[in-house]
Formats: sequence, structure tokens, C-alpha cells
Amino acid sequence: MAGAPDPDPPGPHVCGPQDAPPVLLFGDATCPRCQQAVLRLRSAPVRLTWRHLVLRARGPRPRALAGALEAAGRQDAFWPFLDAVVAAPGRTDDPDLWELARTLEIDVARFDVDRRDERAAAVIAADLADGLRAGAVGTPAIVLDGVVEHGVPDDAWIAALLQRA
Repeated sequence: MAGAPDPDPPGPHVCGPQDAPPVLLFGDATCPRCQQAVLRLRSAPVRLTWRHLVLRARGPRPRALAGALEAAGRQDAFWPFLDAVVAAPGRTDDPDLWELARTLEIDVARFDVDRRDERAAAVIAADLADGLRAGAVGTPAIVLDGVVEHGVPDDAWIAALLQRA
């Protein structure tokens, strides 16, 4: 499909076996349904790609958390950081993020600068633009074969994906 986002771009936002079915998730780490989707997909044998879908209507915290995820990714801790956020969703204020960075042995001073810089903002904006172009209108949005599906994947959805592979 022309204009469809790359389901497996290079970088720290991809996890899972190289030969597993690719799943592209556009999400907002503050969104409870996105957190559920991450939990389900992280436990499934898929190659998961995370892209930010930070919508302005949700306020400033999603953008701040997306910046924190980008900063953690620069120190090879994107997935552990996201997993920790999903495990403790109410702990996303700045002091919580600094404590999480320390726990994950992330350089906190570098993390704090990186999460607020133009590079992080550019990635977040590009992900949003790609998600909207792909047809995402809310979170979570999953793109498979150029088709966007909204919602949390259930066991039947995951089983059908694995059967296709």
C-alpha cells in the first residue's frame, strides 16, 4: 500500500524475533487500552514495533512520556522503560520518570536533556503524522498489511495473526 508506514523500521522501538509476524502499534503510553495492547503483544510471539500516536486532545502528559521513552531508547532502554510504565501506569510524573531511569541505570542527566530536545520532538511528530496518514484515528491503532485496526487485540486476534504467518 503506497504511503503505508514501514512495519519494521530500524531502531530501538522494535522487539521480538526477526522471523515473527510483524505488528505495528501506534500508541500513547498513558492510554490504558494501549497499555493492555502492549501487555498482550509483548507476551505473544510477534515482532512488535512501537510508534507514538500522541494526540493533542489528551493533554501534555502523553507528549512528555513519549519524550521520556525516546530518551530511554537512546540509552538502549526503550522496551524496559515502556514495560515499567505499563506495569505502573499511575507513575508517570517527572519524579517517577527520574526514579525509573535510575532504576534502569539510565544516565538521568542525559535522559532529562534528551527527552526535551528537538530530536525527540521530531520523532514524536513524525510518528503522529505517519499514524494519521495510515488511518489511525485513536489509540491503540494496529497496522497489519496496510490496514489499521483500533482496539486491544484479544486472544482470537493473536491466534489468527499467528495462523497467517
